[in-house]
Order: sequence, then structure tokens, then C-alpha cells
Amino acid sequence: MILEKIEQLLEEVKGISAANADDIEALRLKYLSKKGAINNLMADFRNVPAEQKKAVGMKLNELKQTATERINALREQFSGEEAANTGMDLTRSPYPIALGTRHPLTIVTNEIIDIFSRMGFILADGPEVEDDLHVFTKMNFAADHPARDMQDTFFVEQNADDVTKNIILRSHTSSVQARVMETTQPPIRVICPGRVYRNEAITARAHCFFHQVEGLYIDKNVSFTDLKQVLLSFAREMFGPDTKIRLRPSYFPFTEPSAEMDISCHICGGKGCGFCKHTGWVEILGCGMVDPNVLELCGIDSSAYSGYAFGMGVERITNLKYQVSDLRMFSENDVRFLKEFEAAN
Repeated sequence: MILEKIEQLLEEVKGISAANADDIEALRLKYLSKKGAINNLMADFRNVPAEQKKAVGMKLNELKQTATERINALREQFSGEEAANTGMDLTRSPYPIALGTRHPLTIVTNEIIDIFSRMGFILADGPEVEDDLHVFTKMNFAADHPARDMQDTFFVEQNADDVTKNIILRSHTSSVQARVMETTQPPIRVICPGRVYRNEAITARAHCFFHQVEGLYIDKNVSFTDLKQVLLSFAREMFGPDTKIRLRPSYFPFTEPSAEMDISCHICGGKGCGFCKHTGWVEILGCGMVDPNVLELCGIDSSAYSGYAFGMGVERITNLKYQVSDLRMFSENDVRFLKEFEAAN
């Protein structure tokens, strides 16, 4: 009885046809699915007498193989006809898929992070839309400091009566340092990369948004010598083992003493060229010992702890590393410019 059903189904399968992909799927469901005709016969196989199992089993396998081959043949025939109808030349070589590359600022940021991570610094992040309290007040900026003025800062929401409630686009990533200090007890060793905003005219040497990486280390008995050694190690890792540094006195509200750091020009080797304005030195960052007022404002005992901080512009480091003359090229998305950095990835 079961052999007759198999033979009948075998003849039926050999003659099946389809007009489209939906028909092919319907045939597959009818014959080969879990609830299909062939699977139902497989379920009846256990009732076959032992002496007939071999013959019936061979016939069932033949039926299943025939149905599979027939449906696959229909699928291939239909897909070939459909491709021909669309005018596709299946013998033509495919277009190459161009691989993307990392942005030069991302390449340099990752390199900076990697260097300081190997020195024990960990990443810290914070919001780009900040309040005056963390951007300025806790960084020891006076209430009438020029940086709070509309000429320098993008205000999202301004309260003329209380500057601490002003909502702004952060003008430096020092706000991240403030948030870390007020929530973490020393020792603290963090780097804070991120985008910052300043109300400046866009030129080849300046932009209204750019990227910074700032570092902060607070512990007992931290000295300016510790800061100098860390920055020297960074400069030699980033620009080469022969790089020299010098620190020049400067002023920042949140550090005292403060300094700006120059490196020996890696283009002329310190001999003087157009890139370093024939001085042999190029400025790359600002730094200094954290002002005790900043520590107290952030809830850290300045009599027990000291620390240093530094900050650099990623665009500036990228300019030095790859000699990019126009800062605007980093944000114009010119594919020709970005392709120049394929080898750096």
C-alpha cells in the first residue's frame, strides 16, 4: 500500500512545474516541509513490516531526492530567467567595493589614548552640552572672566542673574575632569578626549568646533617633575625618540604654576624651518599643577593631595604629525583627502 503511494507521488513530482518564485515555495512546502507529503510517508514508515522496510526505505529516499532535485532545478531556472529579463550580465566582473578608512583625527586620538593608557591613565567621558558650574566655576574661572562672554562661548540657555545655571556647549573637556573629581576620591588618573566648541571665526587655523584630549593625575606628593616626565614620554612616543621638549611659563585659571609645552620641530630637527617659523620649536599643549582652589571646589582636600593637568588639541597634533595646512579639511569630508590616510589605519 505504501509503495503504491510512493510510486504515485514519484510520478507526480517528476511532472511538477512553476511560473514564479511563489509557486516554487508552495511546491517545497507541499512536498518537503515538516507537514509535507513526503514527511507524512516517513511517519508511516514505522508501520511497514520488517521484511519490506529495506525496499520501502530505498524508494522513500529516491522520492525525497527526486523532489529536492526537481525543486532546485526549477529555482535555478527561474532565477536565471529573471536575471536575463533584467538585462544583467552575469559574466561581467563585479564592481570593487571600496573599503572605508578611519578619519585622521580618529587615528591620532586613538594613538594618544593608547600612549597614555600604557602609562596607567583611564578614559573618562562627559556631556558636550554642559552647565557653567562644571565648565567654568569649578575650574576656578572668575565670574567676570572673558571666557564666559558671548564672544567665546556658545550659550544654549542663559540666565543673566546666575551664571552657574547657564547651559552651554563645553569650551574645553576640563568639565569632564570636574565631574570625575567631584565623584571620585584620589588617586585619580584619567584622560578625557572629546569635541569642544568655541565661538570663533572659521579659518585655516581655527574652527568653531575641534577636539581635545585632557589629562588629570591627583594623588599624594605629585610634583611638577612627574608632569614633565609624563609629557616627555608622550612626546617621544608620538613624534619620535629624539624629540626634545621645553616648558614655558604661562597662565591658566585652573593650574598654578602653569606652562605651555613646545617640542623640537620634527621636520627640521630643531634647526629652524618655515613650519616652526625658524625657531626650531612648535607648541603642542598647555599644562600645570592643579590649582588648590579647583581641588577644594571639587571636594578634594588640597592639604593632602596635589595633582597635574594637561590639555592638547587633536587637530594641532594631527597637523604636526601629517603636516595638514588647513584645519577645515578635517571637517569637509573630501574623500580625496581622507584616502591619503589609508596607510595609517
